[in-house]
Amino acid sequence: MPAPLVKVLSSQGIDTAFPIQVDTLPDTLNGRDVLGRGKTGSGKTLAFSIPMVSRLGGNLAGGKRRPGRPLGLILAPTRELATQITNAITPLAEAYGLNTTTIFGGVSQGRQVTALKAGVDIVVACPGRLEDLMKQGFVNLDSVEITVLDEADHMADLGFLPVVTRILDKTPGNGQRMLFSATLDNGVDKIVKRFLHDPVMHSVDEANSHVSAMTHHVFEVSGVDAKKELVQKLASGSGRRILFMRTKHQAKKLAKSLTDAGIPSVDLHGNLSQVARDRNLAAFSAGTVKVLVATDVAARGVHVDDIELVIHVDPPAEHKAYLHRSGRTARAGSTGDVVTVVLPEQKRDTDALLRKAAIKVTPQRVDAASPAVDALVGDVAAYVKPAPRVEAPQQQRQSQGGRSQGGRSQGGRSQGGRSEGGRSQGGRSEGGRDAGASRSGGGRDGARTDRNDGGRSRDSAPAGGARRERTGRPAGAATSAPRSGSAAGRSGGARVGSLQVGGLVRGPGSGGAGRSAPRRSQG
Repeated sequence: MPAPLVKVLSSQGIDTAFPIQVDTLPDTLNGRDVLGRGKTGSGKTLAFSIPMVSRLGGNLAGGKRRPGRPLGLILAPTRELATQITNAITPLAEAYGLNTTTIFGGVSQGRQVTALKAGVDIVVACPGRLEDLMKQGFVNLDSVEITVLDEADHMADLGFLPVVTRILDKTPGNGQRMLFSATLDNGVDKIVKRFLHDPVMHSVDEANSHVSAMTHHVFEVSGVDAKKELVQKLASGSGRRILFMRTKHQAKKLAKSLTDAGIPSVDLHGNLSQVARDRNLAAFSAGTVKVLVATDVAARGVHVDDIELVIHVDPPAEHKAYLHRSGRTARAGSTGDVVTVVLPEQKRDTDALLRKAAIKVTPQRVDAASPAVDALVGDVAAYVKPAPRVEAPQQQRQSQGGRSQGGRSQGGRSQGGRSEGGRSQGGRSEGGRDAGASRSGGGRDGARTDRNDGGRSRDSAPAGGARRERTGRPAGAATSAPRSGSAAGRSGGARVGSLQVGGLVRGPGSGGAGRSAPRRSQG
């Protein structure tokens, strides 16, 4: 192991190699192509990061850094995994003066393009966005010396292998390639045969070997209400835990319900913006919140140690998803517990699921007060009072040019109409966005409020009727009289922390003196 990397790892408290690192490093440091089979959490990230940084920073140093021409390429299936790989490899790369950048979709490509133009040594990327940037001419892979494909089986599950094939075709055929995968099905074996030259195979863990490091529980409940009480009890412990749901809506709903019950929780699913996903995952990783409610987007993308409990609130549809979800615990040599909550109508499917996953466990009929549940929960975390929901702020405004403090003429005008000089910015529906998502003045994220566009909805008008907002009210319909002293020219304003969301204060010249604008036809 090169001394600079030993120093970096020691500073992080890493002094002992995991089995997959012990097996693969002698070959990867010597430039051999390697096929590594091992479960998530077995230490694969360092197994390929160490040789990549060591070789690129040493005997493979490619000379002057060139814009858009990286020397090392790491492909990952999810944004979360790509980000966590970058976090792991960056300190190692810096020890050799190498820089890294991360490329994935769901965010503006501007910063990624800027980083590429400035010159980058190692790119960690998701296939879709990388191919987009290649087509635009921002990335050229003809200088890549080392390529890594991580979690190739998950790439296959997501349908990325055709894109991966096109990307690998653009890398030099004589470069070093490393592929890590739990299984070799779904076309992964074809990637191995086509792109790895005389690879050395190291299989440290079988695909389902991690089940021995976990204690599995199947909790049968009498009905939906009993399930709700049980899930809240299981979430109330003091350690980190992940609760898996089938749908995005249910994940968001459960996270809110737990938070309202005094158990701070965050959600993670595909409807969240990247900013919101990063924020929620960072809060969970840092321990600010101990409960993460997620869909299967997190089953392979969350790599956080010390998760003591995984709860299948909704059992998955197939056994591979069960294993990947469960693999969030018992990582890096630790142990953990996995609970599957089963309604009466789910028993048969769950039994079949566990048989395919090679899990042998005796179901238990429980409720929230059962001793088996208490033993699993352990120490209960302190109750955390939910943050109060702040009403619209009462802001006094001096009358300007005959305008009332409410910012609109009070004569014969409903709140749904247009204010003088432009639109009221209080309630534009973001139809199709994540529930609860809307625009705030500072940019997008996953906790936005709705914008009022003078009572008009972005959604198309229903046949034969007036346009309707997502609330179901006809556009322009009055709701309640405007509050005295409310934010001028604005309805529906709310304050979050120090940021007023959904409120626009107009300047003195934004409207006429005490008159209303003509009503706009809603037809």
